[in-house]
Amino acid sequence: MTLPALEVRQVAYADPLVAPMLVELSHEYASRYGPDHSLGDIEAEMRARPTEFGPPDGGLLLILAGDQPVAGGAFRRYDGRTAELKRIWTHSAHRRRGLARRVLTELEREIAARGYRRIYLTTGPRQPEATGLYLATGYTPLYDRRLPAERIGPHPFQKDLP
Repeated sequence: MTLPALEVRQVAYADPLVAPMLVELSHEYASRYGPDHSLGDIEAEMRARPTEFGPPDGGLLLILAGDQPVAGGAFRRYDGRTAELKRIWTHSAHRRRGLARRVLTELEREIAARGYRRIYLTTGPRQPEATGLYLATGYTPLYDRRLPAERIGPHPFQKDLP
């Protein structure tokens, strides 16, 4: 399937365009880790974090194909020089097309423009695709990769920005 022209758009966490991302992420977390790991009530989630993922310390961007979100991600302040990536997502029908890599590139650009010098993130032990993405895009694992994934728990990564 060919996608229409892609648009990168910064949006508020409460923007209705964010809902499909959160719904699919919630389902993904629950299917991989159990129902206690979903995001819960999506509308409540969107109302609860209006500033956490918004300016001046955070942000959220979506990649739209036409008027449909196909990928996205967010960041928030971790400390004075570090942003934390959250909610990195690619719609299940659009995976393996480089969209997650583009989300990272766009987020890194915005994070650097906000004055951060480092990015931190964690991904779960049952998300090997995410681990592969972060390793392939220059993130340094902050855990012993020789250990079994489940023994590690959340997999932390970092990347210094130029």
